[in-house]
Amino acid sequence: MTNLLAALRPEELSDGDLRLVLSEMADHLYHKVPTFFFRMVSSLTGVDVGQINLRVGSTPHLERYAGHIGYSVGEPFRGRHYAARSLKLLLPLARRLGLDPLWITCDPENAASRRSLELAGAEFVEIVEVPADCGILKYGNRPRKCRYRL
Repeated sequence: MTNLLAALRPEELSDGDLRLVLSEMADHLYHKVPTFFFRMVSSLTGVDVGQINLRVGSTPHLERYAGHIGYSVGEPFRGRHYAARSLKLLLPLARRLGLDPLWITCDPENAASRRSLELAGAEFVEIVEVPADCGILKYGNRPRKCRYRL
């Protein structure tokens, strides 16, 4: 994982009032690939506004159902485009790590997440059915996923 950390350039992880702060680098518990876990932090207040992770690996499961990136923004901070901006901030790192394209998924009903992906420049590809034996269903995910390519 040390070689993955060498690709990290903290100066790229800031956008005005938003910065991404690495909180952990570890194998993802479920997806079993090296993962960068970041906190989304307001540069103005120092308050955590959300989280985002970059999963470094390309498996059929990641590319089709889970995605290379997962994110969430705290309810009080929504509507400020933190997710879209964070996605854009992670793009250079992802490219250096050979993740091109990035696959990102979200629930079809999640209009805010879909809008975040579009604002970040991701292209909608399709909606897929998640197989009944897919482990992500155990974590409250819906049986269908929108697939976006960035």
